[in-house]
Amino acid sequence: MIDWQVIIEKHGPAVWQTSYRLLGNHADAADCFQETFVSALEFCRRQRVRNFSALLTRLATARAIDQLRRRFRRSRCETDPNDWASLQSANPSPAQRAQQDELTDELRRSLSKLPPQEAQVFCLRYLNDMSYRQIASELGIKANAAGVLLHRARAKLRESLELSVKECR
Repeated sequence: MIDWQVIIEKHGPAVWQTSYRLLGNHADAADCFQETFVSALEFCRRQRVRNFSALLTRLATARAIDQLRRRFRRSRCETDPNDWASLQSANPSPAQRAQQDELTDELRRSLSKLPPQEAQVFCLRYLNDMSYRQIASELGIKANAAGVLLHRARAKLRESLELSVKECR
């Protein structure tokens, strides 16, 4: 029998960090955290888990991306000022903070439009600082495939961000 309390205590901080980094909002991250562990429980009922860390990171990333998609479907061109206040910034300048917040919001919107596997590879590489081999192991693909997916994700994100900059002018 699996001791879920131990698993949550051991892997909960990593799940929270992944969720919060992607969502940038405490309430959404809490929902994602809960959904991740519910999904893990359902997964464990179907098959044996060899690596809980990998499973939970993958589920947290997928659930966070799903929430981003739902968030941006609800408010196509609107931004929530509450989300802006909760984003952290290294630069205290209000103008630079607003610019960084807009870029972060646009990156989240663009991430939500990527195919799921490309978005997962991008998040695992840049938010969880995983190598291609680690990503490949996590997703059950080859390291070269992880590189190709990451390249495609970056190209699509670059194009999406360039389009949004042109629209703002």
